[in-house]
Amino acid sequence: MADAERIPRVLVVDDERNIRELVQVALKFHGCAVSTAANGKEALRQVEVVQPDLIVLDVMLPDIDGFEVCRRLRAAGNEVPVIF
Repeated sequence: MADAERIPRVLVVDDERNIRELVQVALKFHGCAVSTAANGKEALRQVEVVQPDLIVLDVMLPDIDGFEVCRRLRAAGNEVPVIF
């Protein structure tokens, strides 16, 4: 499949299930492959597995806040775009 035809992979990270599901449904409707995580540690694991093209990241998470998740990704050399 050519790059232009590749389905974008998005990771949605939010501890509130209803928000996570709402964003997931909207992104799937627009043709994205969506994975989700409910906390920072799970998000960091999912990044390794899914290798997303974009992360939609909540700031207020129960374990590691979104800013720290982003700092850890950058420190590991991962430059995936992040939307807070």
